Amino acid sequence: MGDYSLLNLGVSCEIGPESDRKRLREAYRLRREAALFEKDLPLPGHPCNGDENLYPNKIASYSKSLPHNQIGEVDLNAYNALIRALSTGDPEEFELIPLGGVTELKDPQAAYAYEMVGPDSHHLSIAPAPALSSAEIAGEMGELYWQALTRDVPFTDYDTNPLTIAAASDLSGFSDFRGLKAGGVVTPGTLFRGDTPGDLAGPYLSQFLWQDIPFGARTVSQQYLTTVAGVDYMTSYAEWLKIQNGAAPASQDVYDPVPRYIRDGRDVGEWVHKDFSCQGSLAACLILLGYGQEALSPSNPYLRSATQYSFATFGAPHILDFVARTARAALEAAWFQKWLVHRRLRPEAFGGLVQNLLTGAASYPISQELLNSQAVAEVFSKYGNYLLPQAFPEGSPTHPAYPSGHATYTGAGVTMLKAFFKESFIIPNPVVASADGLKLLPYSGPPLTVGGELNKLAANIALGRDFAGIHWRTDGIEGIKLGEAVAIGILQDYRNTYNEHFSGFTLTKFDGTTVII
Repeated sequence: MGDYSLLNLGVSCEIGPESDRKRLREAYRLRREAALFEKDLPLPGHPCNGDENLYPNKIASYSKSLPHNQIGEVDLNAYNALIRALSTGDPEEFELIPLGGVTELKDPQAAYAYEMVGPDSHHLSIAPAPALSSAEIAGEMGELYWQALTRDVPFTDYDTNPLTIAAASDLSGFSDFRGLKAGGVVTPGTLFRGDTPGDLAGPYLSQFLWQDIPFGARTVSQQYLTTVAGVDYMTSYAEWLKIQNGAAPASQDVYDPVPRYIRDGRDVGEWVHKDFSCQGSLAACLILLGYGQEALSPSNPYLRSATQYSFATFGAPHILDFVARTARAALEAAWFQKWLVHRRLRPEAFGGLVQNLLTGAASYPISQELLNSQAVAEVFSKYGNYLLPQAFPEGSPTHPAYPSGHATYTGAGVTMLKAFFKESFIIPNPVVASADGLKLLPYSGPPLTVGGELNKLAANIALGRDFAGIHWRTDGIEGIKLGEAVAIGILQDYRNTYNEHFSGFTLTKFDGTTVII
């Protein structure tokens, strides 16, 4: 039997400061205290904008894949079946929801899942979405029309292209447009940018979407296949209505055979079409790890050790795990808000409302600021209708808009990276893509920091979904903040599990304030 006889005799060879039973009790204490910490936090409210109850025909609520009439209004029996299933949480009720076509609803039961680390999804809250009749949503829709119209304008040409100049001027005229401004107006330099610290610094796109990615024994270039310029979808009413009813798209993406660095809105839209949940944060993590220990957060305890270096704690395996694991928890938090609180309609559905209103098929309370805007006029001039041109043949995914899942899990992943890396570290050898996306050129402007470029990464990914026409600006803004809360909660639960002399995680939130965990 050899040494294996020791197992049968119950003999232990371990050494350390704690007996097995003491360790068991301590592990239980840590888990219990973490659970009690979450349990004792104040319960948040979950306010919505009230539109679902305000409009009996549910024009402001998500209904894609359910059956609709000829003006795109949902069959109320089908909508009520959806609400019944969501209200009961009964898996059998979800099987009774009438669909209008072949496209199924995307995982509504994720809204009920429990998470064992960090905050429960129902213990986090976001602000109500802008109301259907508000000036704020008018500004957001105006921005989406312009993003569709400028998909093929290289980011490097924003200052000189007539379309982006017109977009900035038109958006400046909306009374409640909340995109980034300079001197009180939207400029080509602030156009379609996020509102976090760092978003205005340097090129439009984050360095983490351009720089090569160290990937084990090889290096991965960030050249991607993208779709060809000038091809948009859902630009006819018949096609739009079929997609709202859940029909399979009649068209397929048409790809450029030449891989390119991301250089315009269409490219970033296609990147967020095909990415996996933690891809952006994972790539950023690998790039940051490639910078060496100088890029690590000053709070990393191994920076002060003369005999050890980090690995399973505070090293690459630790950081990579936290970046990846936070994505699912963030999606659960987003799915709770999407399905059980807000049920916000997608922009493509709002485009249908604009179309039916301006053609006289229906009357809806949409702000005149949007209806009289240059954005709407330009879309009609190009396409002959008022629908929002989509970058994807299928349009949006089949779940509600608010908040953006992409924004939420990227906000969470970026928050994890800010906790482990030095936010003030200067990005070495920054680059910018050429206008044709075939090469990277040196960037020679003001220094770019890790913290700023991580914030920009979150904004780029969130607004990339807007470029595709499938999300609203506020979907991204609130999603990023929700993901941040998820990540901070996970870091809090792990804070006291380490043996090292550790002063805690310190990071700058998306609102610019500093938090110490």
